[in-house]
Amino acid sequence: MKKIISLMFLVLVSIGLVSCGGKKEKVNSNELVIAGIYKAGDQTWFIDEGKAAEKAAKEMGATKFIYIDAQMNPDTYLSALENIIIQKVDGVLICVPDQNLSQITVSKLKEAGIPVIAVDDALVDQQGELIAPWVGISSKKIGLSVGKWGANYIKENKLENDESVGVLILTMDTVSSVVPRTDGELESILEVLPDFSKDRIFKSDYNGETDKGYNAAAAIITANPNIEKWIVMGGNEEGTIGAVRALEQSGKDKESVVIGMGGYLAIGEFEKEYSAMKVAPYFSADEIGGESARLLIKNIKNGEEIPMKTAVDAFMITKENYKEVTK
Repeated sequence: MKKIISLMFLVLVSIGLVSCGGKKEKVNSNELVIAGIYKAGDQTWFIDEGKAAEKAAKEMGATKFIYIDAQMNPDTYLSALENIIIQKVDGVLICVPDQNLSQITVSKLKEAGIPVIAVDDALVDQQGELIAPWVGISSKKIGLSVGKWGANYIKENKLENDESVGVLILTMDTVSSVVPRTDGELESILEVLPDFSKDRIFKSDYNGETDKGYNAAAAIITANPNIEKWIVMGGNEEGTIGAVRALEQSGKDKESVVIGMGGYLAIGEFEKEYSAMKVAPYFSADEIGGESARLLIKNIKNGEEIPMKTAVDAFMITKENYKEVTK
């Protein structure tokens, strides 16, 4: 009889162990673990943003910050998302490689009970409306400033009627956070220079990577040999650096001007003896990374509601003032 009771006890314990195993609890429930999944984790912007997020998170009590590079690959991203859910992290910061993944991202994290903040590129529905809190830059405002600077450069140098002058706007039409930047650039050009020929305003789309920005710019430059002086602006810093390299390759950089978008790579251009990169709105990856982590942990620890929109401003930097502004 004792043997039968002992056997029944072992069976019940085994069943209990199996059912507990399916819950995937964290090994140490006292740990506060935050993950950051960034669409292009090898780019300077996201590296700096991740470091700032980790620093802020640990200052507020996080024991671990997991930095993940999605490599601009939807499959890599979804695998990373599943992995952090299995690990039962306490919260996640995300910049998706494709905004079409927004809904599945929010649904999976909601089901897992993991709070999320989108950084840089918003998590949106099919109408472009936010479906999760977002931290990034004041895109339209910054785009208007960039376009105004470029338009005033043309005006002040009396280039408005020079048929060898062209404006190139590198766009990222599939990224909702970038569209207001390039729309603002074009809007300012048309407002400040209403008589500037529309035939000398060009657009070329890319995905945010430097080599793709180079290809997008080079295609337009090559297709329009009559344009000798280019005023170039774009959706992010990597793209505008690609345009600088394309202008150098074509031999048209000395007469051209490129306006950056972020300032974090423009600084390297300003330190050279010469670069076609003349100015850039400077906004801080540290500020976005740090603020996103602080908002997330306040929500996790104190239940504080996360604002749906948190935007940071920018300051225009040049070769002459960048050291003072960026310090």
